[in-house]
Amino acid sequence: MAYIKKPERITDRSFEIIDAEIKRDFPDFQFQNDLEERIIKRAIHTSADFDYLRNLVFDRQGAQVVQEVIRSGGHLITDTTMAQSGINKRILKELGTETHCFIRDPRAYQIAEDKGITRSMAAIELAAQLEGPKVFVVGNAPTAIYKILEMIDAGRLQAEAVVGVPVGFVGAAESKQALHDYPIPSIAALGRKGGSNVAAAIINAIQYDIKDTIYQN
Repeated sequence: MAYIKKPERITDRSFEIIDAEIKRDFPDFQFQNDLEERIIKRAIHTSADFDYLRNLVFDRQGAQVVQEVIRSGGHLITDTTMAQSGINKRILKELGTETHCFIRDPRAYQIAEDKGITRSMAAIELAAQLEGPKVFVVGNAPTAIYKILEMIDAGRLQAEAVVGVPVGFVGAAESKQALHDYPIPSIAALGRKGGSNVAAAIINAIQYDIKDTIYQN
């Protein structure tokens, strides 16, 4: 049985197929810039879903702001350990950027119980205490997006950007629309689709772009 065994070739072949299908099925689609093209194709690669050509939206230079925070050694805060685990740490380590997820922090359990809120919301309260530039990466919990926006409105949280791609039927589409409408740099997958894997893919696409830029220079 003949099949591709080398992981690099599998990845390359996947993107060749993605490129070919976009040209065939979406001939009029135009990417706004190289970075957004890279992000969208990475989201398609991880999900096998070409709907991300249409539903992944970038507001107020969201991709560029996330990239700048990564370059400057800021904080990436995820709502799930799955999203955190899916982010390639090697490049981030070289840049001095840290990832955080407070969902399993004992304090999050206590805050959630005391206030009658979700642990995802409690985790945002803990993340707000971090010093330095912060990007929130949400792939699962709509309540995390709502909490971020509420805390910004209340002057209790400083966030440079938000990647909001929670998946689901309850609050997912609504929370992402709220993020899309909010005056903050963001990347959002409008509608029900998304997930922690897509959230991680977006961050990986951005940091791979940084890596390529460094090597080219």
